[in-house]
Amino acid sequence: MLEIHEVMEEDLPDIERLEQNIFPDPWSRKGLQDTWNQAHALILGAWQEEKLVGYLIFYHVLDEGEIARIAVEETRRCHGVAGRMMEELFCCCERDGITKIMLDVRESNSVAIRFYRRHGFAEDGIRKKYYENPTENAILMSLETGR
Repeated sequence: MLEIHEVMEEDLPDIERLEQNIFPDPWSRKGLQDTWNQAHALILGAWQEEKLVGYLIFYHVLDEGEIARIAVEETRRCHGVAGRMMEELFCCCERDGITKIMLDVRESNSVAIRFYRRHGFAEDGIRKKYYENPTENAILMSLETGR
């Protein structure tokens, strides 16, 4: 059974572990703690059998928000974890009056781009040489939720 809900402070070490395993530019524990402490941040987690297997970090101001991170443990990918977190994010946005969601994604990350398109996101532009390790363009995407 997959459970999706907001993370607690004690979940941050598990997020840090996933960060280290998934990203070439992992966030530090301090960065995660600072985000968790922000009033305009939302961190959703996905638990399977009481183990954190994914998370989504979202920042919002007024009626707009940005997905800063979405990650799923490698062994749990393609099992609907990210999709369930996205559904929960949409519910949170509806609750909080957020009508536009933005994000950026590595140009080479075709799996993520297809995922976002399936969830209604459209490409808005390119941010040249945005990413490092390796240097790469970012594709900017957004979704008007209309909720």
